[in-house]
Amino acid sequence: MAPHVQFLKMNGLGNEFIVIDARKTKPQLGADAVRALSNHQTGPGCDQFITLEKSPAGGDVFMRIHNADGGEVEACGNATRCVGRLMMAESGANRAVIETVVGKLIGYRCDDESMVTVDMGVPKFGWQDIPLSEPFEDTRVIELQVGPIDAPILHSPSVVNVGNPHAIFWVKNDVESYGLEVNGPLLENHMIFPERANISLAQVHNRSEMTLKVWERGVGLTQACGTAACAATVAAIRNKMTDRTVLVHLPGGDLTIEWREADEHIMMSGGTELEYAGEIDLADLSWRKLPAGSVE
Repeated sequence: MAPHVQFLKMNGLGNEFIVIDARKTKPQLGADAVRALSNHQTGPGCDQFITLEKSPAGGDVFMRIHNADGGEVEACGNATRCVGRLMMAESGANRAVIETVVGKLIGYRCDDESMVTVDMGVPKFGWQDIPLSEPFEDTRVIELQVGPIDAPILHSPSVVNVGNPHAIFWVKNDVESYGLEVNGPLLENHMIFPERANISLAQVHNRSEMTLKVWERGVGLTQACGTAACAATVAAIRNKMTDRTVLVHLPGGDLTIEWREADEHIMMSGGTELEYAGEIDLADLSWRKLPAGSVE
């Protein structure tokens, strides 16, 4: 095992990633190492720790995703855009097939190389698929609330799986007004979500625009969450709140989400940023930035 491993620090609208290319060598980085490196006090810091592996099914790459808490998760839309950018730059192609534990995603080149569109696939709405711990015939709205029964702070979310489980609470006022930093962890770990859930507050402004604030499972409050933007858009369309294409405002920037009627695939478009390259000492997990252009 090599004593050092190189990484890229990237972000999608402020959603931060450490990306390690393990297609040639496989550094042994367990959950403790992921937590240490993801922590901004002890490592480069990130929301998700991304490992690129050889695709066993003919894709350009297999993307393995760990949240900052060390737990492996199924999907991350912003990370998919970042990895798509890397793979298209490597191959020179206009598309990249990115395999994940829940299937293949396809990234497409935009005119601006920092902008990437990703086909996030088809959402799931069955209560078993989200999953929920009890049956709900209609997941456009489920019974769940925070606060007094007669005056709940949050209530009646929509739930959907877009590679990972999401609950979206619809709010009329500023998304900053509902204490998501307090209610997010309680709702993430609510018994109704056996695999925990990503929790979003969504304020719909008109038929083509909404603002979103997200408590991400295993991460906490985040600048942006691509799958949450996809989930909120799909849920808004199902509830007849918006049209099929929505501009989603997140703290880190905007995403354009289209839920295609023809095949029910979700198309997500947004920016990516390559911040810097670095190197991790596997012996003690110390790290340093590398000069520009020095990543092999």
